[in-house]
Amino acid sequence: MKFILKYVVLGFCFAFMDGVKFRCDYKYTYLGWLKYHEIPATWYDARLQCKFEDALKFSCDYRYTPLGWFKYHEIPATWYDARLQCQFEGGILASPTTAEMKNIMLESFCKPEILTGIHATFSKGNYHSIDGIPLSSIPHEWAQYEPDNKNNAEQCLTLNSDGKLSDVRCEEPRPYICYRRHSKVDVTNCGTPDPEYLFSNQTKKCYKFHTNRRTFKRAQFACSAEGGHLVIINSDEELKFINELYAKYPLSKFLGTFGSTAFIGFHDWDESADWRTLDGHPLQEAGFAKFSPGQPDNATTGEYCGSLLRNGLLNDMLCEIHYPFICEKRPDYPEVCDIASAEDGTKYVRNCDTDIEDDKQSTEEIETETEIDIRMGPIY
Repeated sequence: MKFILKYVVLGFCFAFMDGVKFRCDYKYTYLGWLKYHEIPATWYDARLQCKFEDALKFSCDYRYTPLGWFKYHEIPATWYDARLQCQFEGGILASPTTAEMKNIMLESFCKPEILTGIHATFSKGNYHSIDGIPLSSIPHEWAQYEPDNKNNAEQCLTLNSDGKLSDVRCEEPRPYICYRRHSKVDVTNCGTPDPEYLFSNQTKKCYKFHTNRRTFKRAQFACSAEGGHLVIINSDEELKFINELYAKYPLSKFLGTFGSTAFIGFHDWDESADWRTLDGHPLQEAGFAKFSPGQPDNATTGEYCGSLLRNGLLNDMLCEIHYPFICEKRPDYPEVCDIASAEDGTKYVRNCDTDIEDDKQSTEEIETETEIDIRMGPIY
């Protein structure tokens, strides 16, 4: 008995000294941590579930499955904006690259179709997924009369509600799904897997300097997709932290003089020197309104967007010129969930309005009765 007790105590001590912590839904034993899953699964899904239960956290607006994390975006976007949105969220624009992926995607939407990551934007007719898988390696079935490359302008693919593919114009907005595969990369104290966000102990917020230059609108798009916004300076204390962040990216890292200023979150709302933050507050009310001498001057008509110079003072800039920019986000937004608290994929139910779908189907049936489609199918 003495020997057994000693063995157990040593096990606890080694675990404690090694800093071992694990999830509360697991039971600790001297052999390790164990968890019983009552919901049946295939051997393959069970293996994946166990493999990835030791690590990952991700945004709570994503749905967890054994294949990874999925998020359905109902607000339509162009293929280009959808790709960027997913990228900034830490994932990719989802593609039905396997039967399992397609099934999960089909479970996630109720609309007639969604955009996928499969595209031929670099070389017409040569389709690949965002992660480089050629269409020839993806199990697929085309919808009737597809692909037709109408007007020689359809280089993106949709996944239809019946599981078939269609080619469409990339510029036409549609809903889409973002996907993040499992990895060992966990979230930081800024609530994101992006290590470039840095936490300020003074403001209790996180900041990121983007060296990849964008227009003012696209910069705000990027910050928003990452869960934040272009930084709004509310105090000299916050300015000090941002200046220190700025200093980590010297001019030598930029081509030309583009590193001498960066977009931040204020602009001229009605183009008559009404300078306000993105949330509508006058700069004085926000807490920082120190412009560089002689600024704002609208030297070139159209300098309606705000920036921060390396000297820590404000400036007005052309909105459509590409500049670096600085994002700000709260560390608790978007909310982060681990696998235990994420929605179980087997219990996921689409929130579909079946009445609307039924009405739409009835309308389509009526239209079909009065219209005859005389288009020919594709010739091979």
